[in-house]
Amino acid sequence: MNLQGKHLIAPHDLTMAETDGLFALAEKIIAAPEDYADVCRGKLLATLFYEPSTRTRLSFEAAMLRLGGRVIGFSEPQSSSAAKGESLADTIRSIACYADIAVMRHPKEGAAFVAAQNSEIPLINAGDGGHFHPTQTLTDLLTIRHEKRRLDGLTVGLCGDLKFGRTVHSLICAFARYTGVKFVLISPDELRVPEYVCAEMHDYSEVRDLADALPELDVLYMTRVQRERFFNEEDYIRLKDSYILDAAKLKNAKSDLMILHPLPRVNEIATDVDDDPRAFYFRQMKFGMYVRMALLAALLGKA
Repeated sequence: MNLQGKHLIAPHDLTMAETDGLFALAEKIIAAPEDYADVCRGKLLATLFYEPSTRTRLSFEAAMLRLGGRVIGFSEPQSSSAAKGESLADTIRSIACYADIAVMRHPKEGAAFVAAQNSEIPLINAGDGGHFHPTQTLTDLLTIRHEKRRLDGLTVGLCGDLKFGRTVHSLICAFARYTGVKFVLISPDELRVPEYVCAEMHDYSEVRDLADALPELDVLYMTRVQRERFFNEEDYIRLKDSYILDAAKLKNAKSDLMILHPLPRVNEIATDVDDDPRAFYFRQMKFGMYVRMALLAALLGKA
């Protein structure tokens, strides 16, 4: 696996062999984090967040610090020269003068691609609008791989906002490359998966009822209906409570079901699910830090 100097903008930027190599490295870090405590010493990560984030930003910062590196950056555009009208291209050219690697979140689809075209350092897409979120996908797949010991032959339910959900789009594009994966898409008509993402899947079905779909699922990926992606409040209010997973619904689910969520949640997973051993969404976050440690080390040539 040689990823030194590469950008990660979309899931397909990594081959399956490279993805599996990152997972193998992440598992080594999980087993012996002390062996990797200094691999990025002297390296600097820039975090460029034009959109709110808790888990993604802090997990990248924690990942770099745990590798012995350091972090600079901003957590909102108003604290950067973007507030003065600076172009994204100029911002990334400037950042490349200071940092060795950058991670960026932006509300506009395609922004990460534009930034990468103007970046002399590796750029990681931490979410561009409703498009892609490749490191969340690495998080999701590592969590499943670690617990299920495989990624082939699984039935995966994706529930909620499948139209604007960049985590869903990224997960489908990456997961569909594994053998025998079946997708069950659970959403209202207004929030169906876009056609360009459907084209990635070999075996999928679309349903409207979560309870009916649950018994066949090995993995359930819940998502919130995202208020910030809607053009009017009325549509959001009408759709926001379309699916709510609670303990009662789980009675008919498999005993080894994995419930994942990219977080934050609003009310789509009731708190009475949190103590169920099938709920992995808080454990999922720690896998995100480890896989981002692996990615930073690999892109900096320190793996």
